[in-house]
Amino acid sequence: MKKDKPALQERDLLIDLHYLPCIDFFSGLMQFDRVQLEAQEHYQKQSYRNRCYVQTANKVEVLTVPVQQGTHHQPIRDLRVANDQSWQLHHWRCIQAAYGKAPFFEYFVPDFEPVYQKKWTFLFDLNFALLTICLKLIRLRVNLSLTEWYDKTPPVGLFDARSKLNPRNKPETYIFHQPAVYPQNFGQEFVPNLSIIDLLFCQGPATSDVLLAGLRE
Repeated sequence: MKKDKPALQERDLLIDLHYLPCIDFFSGLMQFDRVQLEAQEHYQKQSYRNRCYVQTANKVEVLTVPVQQGTHHQPIRDLRVANDQSWQLHHWRCIQAAYGKAPFFEYFVPDFEPVYQKKWTFLFDLNFALLTICLKLIRLRVNLSLTEWYDKTPPVGLFDARSKLNPRNKPETYIFHQPAVYPQNFGQEFVPNLSIIDLLFCQGPATSDVLLAGLRE
């Protein structure tokens, strides 16, 4: 299957904002001089925008942030979280069960736990707060900005990765990352491209080294 790759002259990245993004997402951030987060699109269901994947003792678990109904064509900045569901408690308990015994869980838990104790109104704000935390913990400096309008056809020099990263992608169709194996908390078989928290809790300060090792050429 043919996969879009950034051309050599493309130094700016345009990408949608995800919930606890996957490793392929962060590999992309490392490869560009500037990154624009798409803040003017309409919400798309069944995407990384409101879900992530973590490895538990028995399986790979999907953590989905519920959003209010009837919002498929709503601007992403206006998309409200459905707080009538106890999603935060479920997500936090799952993260604790999956990574409570991981080598670096205790180091990073003070950064993540407050996020799950706060009531969030908008999905975009939740995702941006988590992205900020992850970038800090990885010690990854990114020249980051938000789009001010929706551009269906971005200008030359801007690599458009919007909607190209999705849960259906297989390792051969990852955009920026080729799986670099690292010790995970559960399972005998390595699971690639989970949420960045899998890599953070398992590898800690070595997270950036694993990301660099997996960059696609």
